[in-house]
Amino acid sequence: MTSQSPLAVVLVSGGLDSLVSAALAREAGFRVLALSVDYNQRHQVELAAARRVAKMLGAERHVVLPLDLRAFGGSALTDDIDVPKDGVGEGIPITYVPARNTIFLSLALGWA
Repeated sequence: MTSQSPLAVVLVSGGLDSLVSAALAREAGFRVLALSVDYNQRHQVELAAARRVAKMLGAERHVVLPLDLRAFGGSALTDDIDVPKDGVGEGIPITYVPARNTIFLSLALGWA
């Protein structure tokens, strides 16, 4: 890979899906720019994992963007609401953060 290789902005959450996506981009010859979002999720372990993934994959740059999605409210991932342990019932799950992935994709597009 050279400085002339194309860039790929990859959303890196620290999970398996984003790890594989970033690895596939590298394998295809892209230089990786990693983007993680600190949306005030309750489990900061995800961001620690994202940092490890970005480093392991040799991301040219890793931005951890602070964006407080708690203002939307109503999610067990951002509010003081118990996370259900017995599966998902009917309707919108309590762990849903309104438009989270759409917002993340918009941020990645903006950087790209």
